[in-house]
Amino acid sequence: MKSGLDENLSEPGSAAAVGTAATAAQFPPAPVAGDGADLLLVRDLRFVRRIHRLRTLGLGLGALCVASVLRLHEAAPGWWVLLGLNGFVWPHAATLLARRSANPRRAELRNLMLDSVLGGVWIAVMQFNILPSVLLVTMLAIDKVNLGGLRLLGRALALLVAACALTSMALGFPVDPASPMSVVLACVPFLVIYPIAINVLTQMLANKVARQNRMLEELGRTDGLTGLANRRQCFAVAESELARHFRSGEPVALMILDVDRLKGINDRFGHPVGDEVLCGVAAVLRECCRAYDTPGRYGGDEFMLVLPETDVGGAAEVARRIRQKLDALPFRHAHGLKCTVSIGAAEAGRDVVNVETWVRQADAALYRAKDAGRDRFVGVAPSA
Repeated sequence: MKSGLDENLSEPGSAAAVGTAATAAQFPPAPVAGDGADLLLVRDLRFVRRIHRLRTLGLGLGALCVASVLRLHEAAPGWWVLLGLNGFVWPHAATLLARRSANPRRAELRNLMLDSVLGGVWIAVMQFNILPSVLLVTMLAIDKVNLGGLRLLGRALALLVAACALTSMALGFPVDPASPMSVVLACVPFLVIYPIAINVLTQMLANKVARQNRMLEELGRTDGLTGLANRRQCFAVAESELARHFRSGEPVALMILDVDRLKGINDRFGHPVGDEVLCGVAAVLRECCRAYDTPGRYGGDEFMLVLPETDVGGAAEVARRIRQKLDALPFRHAHGLKCTVSIGAAEAGRDVVNVETWVRQADAALYRAKDAGRDRFVGVAPSA
């Protein structure tokens, strides 16, 4: 092995409807087959809580927009009462209804449709005042598109238009689209604060998704029991290192370890102790490998190591360290148990044309070590 082995070895309307504009970014994915009912319920309730925050913020700011138009038109006290209920009571009532439902997700979808109905009502009550009306329609359209695509948007807009038409007809079709400065100023907080809140929440959700993707990617490369690289990752690293060997001529060794008589350990002490042994072996492999070596679980009671810049002599030295540390390894639930391993290694040479050939050579060396009595190392030098 080159000098590397002696280095450090561990190396997210109405006033009623505006508040739901960003719910799409938070709508949870469709249930996965096999998920428990409790898990789905927890996820749906988390979704309801997120919508509650946005709806509370959006309806509070949206109520200010609608209030400016009601003041402009000297609206009757009843409209002010309805606006207060819609802007400051409905967000909490909607959340309560969803939380108490047997299907919070479906209940929240109904609430979102009701948001669209209330948005249509307030547009008619505002006599189609242009700025707040456009603001409400836009916000309501955004969340529906993101949440359920064009189909959900079509349903929501149909409800909004129907509610708006019926309300306007009941009021005598009043129309006053002008938005004076007082209305514009009342809309500014909504125009500024709500988009920022949506962007912040969206960024938080994007970061969460990125973290989850990294975790999934890591899980796809890692053995669940030992935390080492899994078989697929080991083969990917071996293929990469073999290609590097072909380019540079640097030596590289592949080592396969088999835990001696693991079945007997399982039969005598139980499978939990067998798992403890496998985890202990994994810990020793980490300790005996450099930062750029790759230890992994090949399968069952076998492990694999890819050792760059290492010849068969260096592999023998690694094997010696591994066997030495395993000899002194204590097991908490099996006092006196000694763990030994049989090790086979193959250095890449001309006859190693691909990873499969390389693995076969290391595996053959492993079986020679086992046939010779186990608890030993057998290495295969490259052919001349």
